[in-house]
Amino acid sequence: MSSSSATPADLADALRWQAVQASATTPSVRGADWRLATVATVGTDGTVTTGDGITARRMDSYLTPAVGDQVVLTVSGSGNWLALGRTAPATTAGTWQTLSLNTGWSPFSATYYTPAYRINGDGTASLSGLARAPASTTGVATVGTLPAAAAPAKRARHVTEVASGVFGVLDINSDGTVQITDYTGTASWAALDVATRYRLT
Repeated sequence: MSSSSATPADLADALRWQAVQASATTPSVRGADWRLATVATVGTDGTVTTGDGITARRMDSYLTPAVGDQVVLTVSGSGNWLALGRTAPATTAGTWQTLSLNTGWSPFSATYYTPAYRINGDGTASLSGLARAPASTTGVATVGTLPAAAAPAKRARHVTEVASGVFGVLDINSDGTVQITDYTGTASWAALDVATRYRLT
């Protein structure tokens, strides 16, 4: 249809169609179908409520909700909200961090990983590396101390090797201390890789 034969009705239809197209491609007009929010309260029924009052059902993968989490929310056409999970923090959580070793303890050698911890983001943490013990280490000995964020709410125990053919227990305590115990003789090292995953809460 040429412009010379267009009627006022045709022009009105064309303008309406342009408005629909503009709305479909402009978030401020159509409304976003997802957003970021901060958790204000955690419900006992599988929901979280955000600071601006939205109550959303948690996805099964969002296992350990906490007040202050920044989460991704999505909403259905019928107005039902889902909390997909938390966003990655701006900190170094999830990467290996050097474990603060107790006096006299040191990384075993360049052949092994340096003693380290990692917060996994799913309510667990991990240890890695081999720490050399001070000379004449016997009994309960503190290898190092974890920051509060990596300390379990309850003591976590793992069987570990403390010398060639000598086995004991690696205790990860709620105060953050990492200790070797329950072995006989003298310890030469503490193998931390046995704590591949331990609960935080």
